[in-house]
Amino acid sequence: MLTTSLHQADILSKGEDYHFSRSVLSRTRPKALHDQDYYELFWLHNGRARLVTEATRLALSEGDLVFISPGLPHALQGQGEESHIVNLILRRKRVRELIERFPEVSQYFPGAGAIPVQVRRDIRQMAQLSTAAKTLEASPRTALFLEAFLLPLIAGLALEARETTEAMPLWLSDALVRVEEPAVFRDGAAGLVAQCGKAHAHVARTMQNCLGQTPSDYVNRLRMDYAARRLKGTPDSLAEIATDIGLQNMSHFHRLFRARFGMTPRQYRVKYQKGVVQPV
Repeated sequence: MLTTSLHQADILSKGEDYHFSRSVLSRTRPKALHDQDYYELFWLHNGRARLVTEATRLALSEGDLVFISPGLPHALQGQGEESHIVNLILRRKRVRELIERFPEVSQYFPGAGAIPVQVRRDIRQMAQLSTAAKTLEASPRTALFLEAFLLPLIAGLALEARETTEAMPLWLSDALVRVEEPAVFRDGAAGLVAQCGKAHAHVARTMQNCLGQTPSDYVNRLRMDYAARRLKGTPDSLAEIATDIGLQNMSHFHRLFRARFGMTPRQYRVKYQKGVVQPV
């Protein structure tokens, strides 16, 4: 897919530190991605959408808040009925100054080209966000009012993340480290549960409460990310890779991979190993 570039100098006037907009997303499939030299955050006010990058497709729904760093080619596509987003374009210098003063900000605005940070907001949190956004929308576009919006938002998110981590039992956090190994995730959800030393139902309830994911969802994400690295960096056949991640059913492998990256394993390999002859 083609990539174009957007520049903050073309969007922000002199003296402006942010741009605020509300819009309805087009449902037309994007013909090109765009990268940018500014930071950005947006949230889906209602409806559903898809965030498209070179490597993946992120499904978004009402209440999803997304942080994007410079240098990541991407595009947004509405899905279903009208999808309304609120969008903030942030001057690069201001965000970097915030990161220097408050290193926690980098959790949400990581380095150039990093994958988007996606955070889910419930109805109450969305109402708070909307109230703060109305104040920001009516304010002068200066660093003072930008910080007055960003710092409480990011401080709240950081506190939520800390509470979630602290609430996670040690047996689960230890198991999540061990399940990163292929020898463990090759056995699927059963491999993760075995590392926990608890009943499957108890592990599933705890993971849902702490992470909002099932053991299968968590392990399959690890499997697909590992498969993507193999497809990108080795000549190993698709069958070999599927077997190594514990998936004997190739159709199932293809379904999981497409759900994660928006393309088949073969398409992913062609995209990232252009000009290299690969095995079938």
